[in-house]
Amino acid sequence: KVKINSWNAVATWKWDIESEECCTICQFAFEAPCPRCKTPGDDCIPIQGQCLHHFHLHCILKWTEEGSSEDCPLCRKKWIVKN
Repeated sequence: KVKINSWNAVATWKWDIESEECCTICQFAFEAPCPRCKTPGDDCIPIQGQCLHHFHLHCILKWTEEGSSEDCPLCRKKWIVKN
């Protein structure tokens, strides 16, 4: 006979992105927060461009706003957010 004194459940989650495993700007997994954020989740979402590449929202905003380029860091097409 077995008696269970306590039980701890563990769960994981993952963004539904099939084409890439991590943000190529910061090299962190999409499930992890970008370097600017402290916790993963809705404040640090992956965003997809019309070129179908994904990046953390803050990473691509920093890339385009701080003068690095207005192009996708991977394919160099004009960065436009996919609707």
